[in-house]
Amino acid sequence: MLHVVFVIPFATANTQRFARAVAALPDVRLSVVSQDPAQRFPAPFRERLAGFEQVADAMQVDDLCGGVERLAAQVGPVARLLGVLEPLQEPLAQARERLRIRGMDHGAAQNFRDKARMKDLFGAHAIPCARHRLCGSVDEALAFARQVGFPLVGKPPAGAGAKATQRCNDERELQQFLAQIRPARGREVLLEEFVVGREFSFDSVTLHGKHVLHNICCYYPTPLEVVENPWIQWCIVLPRELDDPAFGEIHRTGPRALAALGMWTGISHMEWFRRRDGSIAISEVAARPPGAQIVPLIGYVLDCDMFDALARLWVFEQFPERPRRYAAACAFLRGQLPGSRADAGADKVARAKSRIVALHGVEAMQQKVGKLIVDLKLPEVGAAPVDSYEGDGHVIVRHPDTAVVTQAVQEIVRTVRVELG
Repeated sequence: MLHVVFVIPFATANTQRFARAVAALPDVRLSVVSQDPAQRFPAPFRERLAGFEQVADAMQVDDLCGGVERLAAQVGPVARLLGVLEPLQEPLAQARERLRIRGMDHGAAQNFRDKARMKDLFGAHAIPCARHRLCGSVDEALAFARQVGFPLVGKPPAGAGAKATQRCNDERELQQFLAQIRPARGREVLLEEFVVGREFSFDSVTLHGKHVLHNICCYYPTPLEVVENPWIQWCIVLPRELDDPAFGEIHRTGPRALAALGMWTGISHMEWFRRRDGSIAISEVAARPPGAQIVPLIGYVLDCDMFDALARLWVFEQFPERPRRYAAACAFLRGQLPGSRADAGADKVARAKSRIVALHGVEAMQQKVGKLIVDLKLPEVGAAPVDSYEGDGHVIVRHPDTAVVTQAVQEIVRTVRVELG
């Protein structure tokens, strides 16, 4: 029996979904380290565990190692140490090295987590990315802005994708951003040129250094626009066919980027742009499963349980080749206040005080695309709107024809409206 420890700092449903897949594997004993008490986890989940350790801070390597060592003494030697949250990847890697557990080492984890270090590696390997600078002062930031021009994107070096970014359209907005961040030595801010073009993801499964699965996700609109405008209902499309000439450059460049960062075995999520002239720029890469329902969507494309597939990759280091049988897409339903489009800043404040008061267009949606729906989570009337780019609900559709699913999710975001009041 393999003893696997899954680190779940907070008892979130998404992380538990990955952990349940590991617990269901044959000949595996699963334990959990968390800073939440065991009572926060559902009883059926707790009953499947071989051990549970609560620690003060699951993101701190000393606390993490202490919890893992206690589980090893109670249950047996630990064969795998896993976790899916992006801020967890460095302490996980440090704990693996300290406790001699197989998995990604600290150097590779730093390459993925520290976005400035990542961009420096890309430059050293001639991998196209946005111009950038790690700024430890306001003067450095303003100098970079004068060199590159506006708009710029600002983010902490260890930020988690679009959720940690902010667009600065002029010097006034940059000054406001810097006043909030207060960059200093040891607390730098990463500034990048704002790349104009279509944004995509490049999601990869790597096994022993070989890239055994690539997936492309098309965003409508871009994630940054979605974060900046909480009223936007948006969608993502995973095409069935990946041999489109427009994707040729990322198929050549993406694996080189992963190799430069040190990916050996695991799943990664890469954000990239295709500029108007056809050139590409990689924004950033994370050594973790993608969010925004992309993991289940890949499963719908491959016609498999992707959570089980990832559990087997992490624990048994196995990932059989699977054909892309379908296209799949997800529409995200987000609450809207009257006049939401007029003032995004005021809208964010008003949303915090609102509730979902009605759903409109659900029956019309079912009539138009109901046969394509494979997963449906409708917003709950009376609930507060969720402060997340994934919104208050979602609709997933699947069909062998990419054009069919693209049209379906665009129809959904036009038809369904989540009213806030």
